[in-house]
Amino acid sequence: MTIRVLSIASEAVPLIKTGGLADVAGALPGAVAQHDVAMTTFLPGYRAVMANLGKARAVHTWPSLLGQPARLIKGLIGANPLLVLDAPGLFQRDGGPYGDATGRDWADNGLRFAAFARAAADLASGAVRGLTFDIAHAHDWQAGLTGAFLRFAPAGKAPPSIMTIHNMAFQGHFPRTLFPELGLPEEAWAINGVEYHGGIGFLKAGLEAAWAITTVSPTYATEIRDPEFGMGLDGLIRTRQGQVHGIVNGIDTHDWNPASDPNLASPFTARTLGRRAANRAALEAEFGLEPGAGPLFVVISRLTWQKGMDVLLDVIDHLAASGARLAMLGSGDKALEAGFVGAASRHPGRVGVRIGYDEGLSHRLQGGGDAILVPSRFEPCGLTQLYGLAYGCVPVVARTGGLADTVIDANLAAVAAGAATGIQFGAVTPEALAEAIDRTVALHSQTTVWQAIQRAGMKSDFSWGRSGKAYADLYKSLLEAR
Repeated sequence: MTIRVLSIASEAVPLIKTGGLADVAGALPGAVAQHDVAMTTFLPGYRAVMANLGKARAVHTWPSLLGQPARLIKGLIGANPLLVLDAPGLFQRDGGPYGDATGRDWADNGLRFAAFARAAADLASGAVRGLTFDIAHAHDWQAGLTGAFLRFAPAGKAPPSIMTIHNMAFQGHFPRTLFPELGLPEEAWAINGVEYHGGIGFLKAGLEAAWAITTVSPTYATEIRDPEFGMGLDGLIRTRQGQVHGIVNGIDTHDWNPASDPNLASPFTARTLGRRAANRAALEAEFGLEPGAGPLFVVISRLTWQKGMDVLLDVIDHLAASGARLAMLGSGDKALEAGFVGAASRHPGRVGVRIGYDEGLSHRLQGGGDAILVPSRFEPCGLTQLYGLAYGCVPVVARTGGLADTVIDANLAAVAAGAATGIQFGAVTPEALAEAIDRTVALHSQTTVWQAIQRAGMKSDFSWGRSGKAYADLYKSLLEAR
């Protein structure tokens, strides 16, 4: 029997992307298809999405969806089914999915994503003619109210629901004044409903209502039970820990394949690592870096506290003095941006910085860098270290979340066994990161050892194969429980 799943996400590649959620939502339909799961992705009708729909048609109309006229558009995302909520008053505007061009959140985000969740609940419960689903799979706070609508105000027969946490730090908290606009019964305004600290908690509501909760790595599933990582919801997670599952993300091994990547100056495989030298030289030229024997570190990241970028800034002089170089691509906190630009000015030829994001450049950094730095204070899963593994760009990571689950530290035993795939360090402090940088420089100088680490990483299973089966098995278990 084929299981029909509605995947409810606020972004998905290739139509709209601000972060890793889009990569996961875009890859998941293909990952589960081989396990008798037919997944339909449901997206908001942002301007960028509507402009790239291609052949599509309207299949349903809401005269008033939380006060807004809306249509349901049916199309394709790649080879997989796509549904889009075309509500121009909510989603067709300049700027990003969640904020304007200056980075300020849209003032009506609560209403926007409540309407999106209401429409998702209609779809999942069979209220839209011709569309039926067995499972509702909601991602992050933007889809969080889906479960609450299914639980408290179903438009039809509510199916089992799953809530996936991609990052607990983003929860979607809005004032109580929004509640009357939702059309939920008064009983939903409760601690086991949508109420959270006197307002409406979108993610919290989804976690309360979901039949199952998933996070994007086993370690993060454990970490969010603790106050340090639970961000105020650790108590809820502890009460529901029997329903919490950690499933590591995969990567798209078609788009991220160093043997066929058109962005690289010289494609390569684990057997032809020597060809990486041309990519390194091209990257040095692109960033104005001096060639050298020491490792070329790369960073592809949001420049934020969570990502440990303040700690990296504290040790950047140490990195430059160690004989290594750094090429960075990222944007975020303006003070951090200015700090890294200043570091590049202090260390010309040793440090190169590009503020912003460029997908092609991110591929070139992975294909030409020797090691990728990921000093995150917390990281639910992380994808950059997985891309690094695939491209022989050795991950240097903090021991947290998905980083701990996917990178094997190059300790003496792991190196001797040929199992090491990267370098891990514990506390995210300047001292610990500096020590990890020094370890990397030392390992890089041992060519045979370094290439063994690269090859072990490239042979790791970082595809969606096992993860896709884990999601499919979870869907099946929920249907059996029902």
